[in-house]
Amino acid sequence: MDFSLAHILAARRRIAGIADATPLVPSSLGDRFGAEFLLKLEIVQPIGAFKLRGAVNAIFNLPADVAGVTCCSTGNHGRGVAYAARARGVKAVICMSHLAPTAKIAGVRALGAEVRIVGQSQDAAQAEAERLVAESGLTDISPFDDPDVVAGQGTIGLELLEARPDLDTILVPLSGGGLAGGVAVAAKRINPDIRVIGISMDRGAAMHASIQAGHPVEVEEVPSLADSLGGGIGLRNRLSFALCREHLDQIVLVSEEEIYRALQAIYYEDRIVCEGACVVGVAAVMSGKVQLTGPSATIITGRNLDMRVHADIMAGRDVVLGDHIVKGHRYEP
Repeated sequence: MDFSLAHILAARRRIAGIADATPLVPSSLGDRFGAEFLLKLEIVQPIGAFKLRGAVNAIFNLPADVAGVTCCSTGNHGRGVAYAARARGVKAVICMSHLAPTAKIAGVRALGAEVRIVGQSQDAAQAEAERLVAESGLTDISPFDDPDVVAGQGTIGLELLEARPDLDTILVPLSGGGLAGGVAVAAKRINPDIRVIGISMDRGAAMHASIQAGHPVEVEEVPSLADSLGGGIGLRNRLSFALCREHLDQIVLVSEEEIYRALQAIYYEDRIVCEGACVVGVAAVMSGKVQLTGPSATIITGRNLDMRVHADIMAGRDVVLGDHIVKGHRYEP
């Protein structure tokens, strides 16, 4: 499927004033990392997450007679689709698995969408969305494999390079690849020498496993502090797999323990409350898995988290993730 910078530029015009222009701020962690480290604060979007960009671009580009929309989601995409559907005055049915955090399910419902909870994986939720398309005529808005969604997320890359043309590296949270693929296309069309690194958790990283295999594969989904990065990429992936394979310079995986410490660092050093998925870039640098070689940025993708878990982490208490226990750790600057 052809995808280019032109799609991203068109998306910027379509979403202008609804889901754009978030701040890019310096992190105090840069002093520790040895290079200027910048944070793109997508947590200030109206739904608290970057996913609004792609959802608005896709839904506002649908024909006037659309019957309604559906999607599968781990949480933030569902909020984006619900918000954009309400703004356009169309029905939205969001399909989520039983692994979705309660706070994110409640957030979707609060925006007026119907929520269907099915199965134990993103693939099961996607199957329910496909059933709704076949039986009810709804339009499926993929979280990552729709060119309009990818283009919407890619506008972050435009904003990053326009604010800081001297960026050396962008660290992008990586799940289905819509964000990473879109940002990488935008950034590398502007500066072909920029380094774009996808970061994911080391348990259930579907895009990483797929690129290693050379084709989309299924992975077992398990609970994670970076729950927004869970889910597969779809065995019939049409776009995001190819974009990530072609445009990402590297993929780095971080552990739950490294995510835990990064959440503490960004809270205590920068006073930012955010999801575990947001700090995988921070975790990659803190752990030494990525070395910064110049001004760098990461995307703070969302703030729709379970505050009870966040409180446990800030207090240094253990966190239970299914059959995995992340041992508590008191933060030390």
